[in-house]
Amino acid sequence: MVAGGFGVGKTTLVGAVSEIVPLRTEALVTTESVGIDDMDSTPDKATTTVAMDFGRITLSNDLVLYLFGTPGQRRFWFMWDDLIRGAVDAIVIVDTGRLEDSFSVVDYFEAKKLPFIVAINEFDGGQRYTPDQIREALAISPGIPIMTIDARERESAKHALIRVAEFALEQLTATSRIESA
Repeated sequence: MVAGGFGVGKTTLVGAVSEIVPLRTEALVTTESVGIDDMDSTPDKATTTVAMDFGRITLSNDLVLYLFGTPGQRRFWFMWDDLIRGAVDAIVIVDTGRLEDSFSVVDYFEAKKLPFIVAINEFDGGQRYTPDQIREALAISPGIPIMTIDARERESAKHALIRVAEFALEQLTATSRIESA
């Protein structure tokens, strides 16, 4: 899963790493969203994801990673429960200019007990904060990995995918040890 608020870079990250042309459910942002969606921080954004983004990465002949990007606008969040069904982990992308949009996203994955990492998307000209500053601002527990990324760059996005897979495996291993004790 790739999740986050409106306009944080979910569609961009999926597109940066997918080996196929990603399926995108983009729709034009229209005047109908005035008063419903907060467009102040993203005035140049012309489209928005209304269902999901879908990409794929083949890791080996018998192992394929499917990427699902969630819609960021709150009015589409009802779909998230269906999108996470069967998910192994999630990347929560945050924009330091709109941290308040990240609280609900972090709370969602904590409540679902789905392993997740926080990826700070470093926008051009955006305010830079350290991962520790973001951890404190979002009240994220010390065990949750936080990293910086540029969602436009394939290598950066791949590093986030590798880190979230490692973290999910760590969580699975820790759970297995507890259950067998």
